[in-house]
Amino acid sequence: MRILTAVSLCLCLIALGCADVSKKEEPAQHAPASVVPGSYEDWCGEHQVPESQCTRCDQELIAAFRATGDWCDEHGIPESQCLACNPEIKIERPPKPEGR
Repeated sequence: MRILTAVSLCLCLIALGCADVSKKEEPAQHAPASVVPGSYEDWCGEHQVPESQCTRCDQELIAAFRATGDWCDEHGIPESQCLACNPEIKIERPPKPEGR
């Protein structure tokens, strides 16, 4: 019985030693309202488009995209962001400024 207890204790200690108990900081999913449009910080991590142009996060932007004819009715996002209809589109986050 003692051996079984000792083995169980050792296995528990090994498991605890292998577990990553540190808290990893999650990257911000959404940009704060104060960011400059087009900057590195202007990024919606959830939808992978500039936060200032993310119609899924801010539905008030939809009217402006519709008014300029930049709207995909089938997928409910701007045509300029619709990778389903336009797989050649490359939506990339602006580079991070030096020194940050």
